Amino acid sequence: MYSFQNDYSEGAHPSILRALETINYHQNNSYGLDEHCDNARDMIQEALENYGVDIHFIAGGTLTNLTFLSHVLRPYEAVISAETGHINTHETGAIEATGHKVFSVASSDGKLSPDLLRPVLKLHENEHWVEPRLVYISNPTELGTVYTKQELAELYAYCKRHNLYLYLDGARLAMALAVKESYLTLKDIPDLCDAFYIGGTKNGAMFGEALVLVRDEFKDHFRFNMKQHGAILAKGWMIGVQFEELFRDNLYLELGKRSVALAKTLKDAFAKCNIPLLAEAPTNQIFPILPDELAEKINAKYLTTFQCKPDEEHTCLRFCTSWATNEQAVEDFARDLENWTLSVS
Repeated sequence: MYSFQNDYSEGAHPSILRALETINYHQNNSYGLDEHCDNARDMIQEALENYGVDIHFIAGGTLTNLTFLSHVLRPYEAVISAETGHINTHETGAIEATGHKVFSVASSDGKLSPDLLRPVLKLHENEHWVEPRLVYISNPTELGTVYTKQELAELYAYCKRHNLYLYLDGARLAMALAVKESYLTLKDIPDLCDAFYIGGTKNGAMFGEALVLVRDEFKDHFRFNMKQHGAILAKGWMIGVQFEELFRDNLYLELGKRSVALAKTLKDAFAKCNIPLLAEAPTNQIFPILPDELAEKINAKYLTTFQCKPDEEHTCLRFCTSWATNEQAVEDFARDLENWTLSVS
């Protein structure tokens, strides 16, 4: 069975494996204070065209989110997230475990906007409530949708007017940047939020994320909080080497483009068979709404992720492509889908 379950089923891009093998017997400084991490930080700063940001390498997304949020929030401060936000749905209460409430907001496309934030701020108006202090967004969202540059600019301007931090979860940031219609580039991101992370795990790395601290007040003693939360690896260079490769010759962005291009083929196949999508998602996650019989046929041959039951007769599945998705498997699925659609219609 070929898997479209996620974008981290495979190991790592060959250039990363070669680099890790090459330095395998080299001796390195520990705890992310090595030459590979230093070089990777320089390369990321150059790609961002911003040399004032601090960059920290952390093993995974959940660990990155809880380490960062626990550092910047006071005990009585809360996070605002879309209802579908990763910290609200798939992190086992990690943020709440640090003592911070996550206030979720319903959003049909997984995105937040000033209009969706206003009611939250109006409700939490005095010391008898937790104080909303940080807005958490994912780009792409958990529904595969993306923020445009203008949408991010408007959201960040609103946050600054209302003394809110804006934090961007970039687990799949490369895929968002591959969408030309967003008019967003990597160098734009530090100007549009207070902190974000560049996801490696879901874009060619064996593991690892690069947290970028833009706001100066976040930088002081951050490594203390990293250590307390188990976020400093003794063999930190294992992440540094991977980001060196990802930011060499635009590999990071190219892998994101490939993921999105392969998803476009799947999306076209669903459109050809008149199958609607849960959201208009231009990235590497697609959510077709399928008749139950068709969903069963698909799941008998391909691995997917269950998303929801829109009604009694339909099932919404998530299809996810990656930097390593097999082109032939995508073509095979498109052919199978057309045949199965004809058989159940």
